[in-house]
Amino acid sequence: MGSIYLIRHGQASFGADDYDVLSPLGIRQGELLGAHLAQLGIQFDRCLSGDLRRQHDTGQAALAQLRAAGQSTPDIETDSAFNEFSADQVIRAHLPDLLATEPEALHILRNATQHRAEFQRLFAVIIGRWISGEHEKDGLLSWQGFLEQVHSGLQRVLQQAESSQRIAIFTSGGTITALLQLIIGLPASKAFELNWQIVNTSLSCLKFRGHELALASFNSHVHLQLLKTPALITFR
Repeated sequence: MGSIYLIRHGQASFGADDYDVLSPLGIRQGELLGAHLAQLGIQFDRCLSGDLRRQHDTGQAALAQLRAAGQSTPDIETDSAFNEFSADQVIRAHLPDLLATEPEALHILRNATQHRAEFQRLFAVIIGRWISGEHEKDGLLSWQGFLEQVHSGLQRVLQQAESSQRIAIFTSGGTITALLQLIIGLPASKAFELNWQIVNTSLSCLKFRGHELALASFNSHVHLQLLKTPALITFR
């Protein structure tokens, strides 16, 4: 059987003008992941990422450690099917409806770093509206459309894969959530309950034979846990 490793990007720049930049901690998380994979002797036959900087740079940080350990690694290929959905667009589209019941929502969302718990609560409400399919907004990619985008990327990977290959995909939490729904048939609401638990640079492993897929592991972040440094474990 072949293996597909779904790797969430390292910590990005939450609350900054450009979220799509790894923080210094995010770079360190990627390096720790690569060092751990090298210790396990895992070698990848193919590596992909979406075209977001935080995804690609996580891959580069991890693969640099594998190369430093003497392993030959492929270059990272880009497939935008593995991009994250645009959280900013989803928030902007659904915020006007939310303000009727959450009048402080705009202030909280604009000052997320000072109101992390409230931001997460409001973001979960907005995501719930988006994935329900009952509040479609003109010009906004629907959850179903996002699922189809991710599914197309997965099918391309499987069509090109050989039977025993190890394939790394450096991606994002929403993309991994979509893949979980596609592979194990979870309702979107239940899939997003898992989404909130996905740790930066965690690994989820799929096993494949042809186009048959099974989830082998989810959200492993032992490379961070072993260091017994709670600050290494982040979720954004």
